[in-house]
Amino acid sequence: MRYWRVGQLGIQLSVNDWLDRLARADVTVGVIGMGYVGVPLAAAFCEAGIRILGFDIDSAKTDQLNAGVSYIKHISSARIQTALKAGLFEATADMDRLGEPDALLICVPTPLTKHLEPDLSFVVGTTESIARRLRRGQIVILESTTYPGTTAEVMRPILERGGLKAGVDFYLAYSPEREDPGNLDFSTARIPKVVGADDAGSRDIADALYAKVVPKTVVVSSAATAEAVKITENVFRAVNIALVNELKVVFGAMGIDVWEVIDAAKTKPFGFMPFYPGPGLGGHCIPIDPFYLTWKAREYQQHTRFIELAGQINSAMPTHVVRVLADSMDRFYGRGLRDARILVLGVAYKKNVDDIRESPSLELMELIEARGATVDFYDPHVAQIDQTRAHPTLNLRESVEWSLQAVAGYDAVLIATDHDSVDYEGLAESAKLVVDTRNACAEVRRRHNIVRA
Repeated sequence: MRYWRVGQLGIQLSVNDWLDRLARADVTVGVIGMGYVGVPLAAAFCEAGIRILGFDIDSAKTDQLNAGVSYIKHISSARIQTALKAGLFEATADMDRLGEPDALLICVPTPLTKHLEPDLSFVVGTTESIARRLRRGQIVILESTTYPGTTAEVMRPILERGGLKAGVDFYLAYSPEREDPGNLDFSTARIPKVVGADDAGSRDIADALYAKVVPKTVVVSSAATAEAVKITENVFRAVNIALVNELKVVFGAMGIDVWEVIDAAKTKPFGFMPFYPGPGLGGHCIPIDPFYLTWKAREYQQHTRFIELAGQINSAMPTHVVRVLADSMDRFYGRGLRDARILVLGVAYKKNVDDIRESPSLELMELIEARGATVDFYDPHVAQIDQTRAHPTLNLRESVEWSLQAVAGYDAVLIATDHDSVDYEGLAESAKLVVDTRNACAEVRRRHNIVRA
């Protein structure tokens, strides 16, 4: 199925041409990276009547999507099937087709190296693939979270190697993704979109393009400013989570429940925003993005002590949780974790999703096993831990079946992710010991076997 104007690939689209065709929804958008960001974005564009060509190097993913099957939990297969039937969606692993769409939105991972430095290999590789097929009039927009300067300093030189110039022959912009998987209140099409570019034409086109699918666009003066907006959002969360994680440890030593403190403090109608502690940071953004800024800051001889300290506090949380678990085992049984049977409840990085990227649960499991315990996990949304480079000992481990009788057979249950579908009342009654890192048992009447960590 090729309904794109292959015969017109050499035609240059001026800004006015772009705006006119956008007004008629007569454009094709390529979304590169069919993952947790790309698939929801593609679905939102299709639902706005915009044709989408979804790219991914994993042909198994593109085959599933072309068969109308969604592998992203919060994106229903019905949405994909509707787009397919309307002729608005096709997925492909053929990068030679990058010249077909009018716009190319890059939604690829931006992880860290083992030395906590930016790994832009996915962005660079994708940009090089585009550069080999780039045509006049196309707009290329990076959505992946990165440090300020990536679009101009990394992508632009690659795209201009063939002689075309950004802002003259093609357009280039940055618009950060703002996905929050599992958040039913804010889907892709309901979240304002920040747009930045280094020339007026690219800004105008990107602004008009996203205006087709979101309630509001927020246009900023440059791509670097837009990159800084995204990283600021994630640094803000990381620092505030670090603060409450530190307060959790301090107040815990005083015998004070930090969750009770936060719930009382948030009744103040001004000057306070509640953040909540946990077993560590998870997801692809919050644990990673602050390190992109600290790395870039060194180029300008600037130090990010506050951000780095927050990273150290959050990174220390899994070790703190395991220490609380071991101490609780000692108080309840007179022994530590060696030869104990522990059930970790939840391996997704946040509740009600199936995403295990950077999940602290994986580190928790390895730390507990390193102390000589046997560890199982249960997650209603994750049947199996997929292959990970960071936690190879857990690869392909499967979730146990849930039953309160089975729960009673473990020495302790560690609540790492507070999925809503779990019966916490029944868990508290059946388990010998519950170590709760998410305050999931807040509504359960006070019991001697529940310990907060």
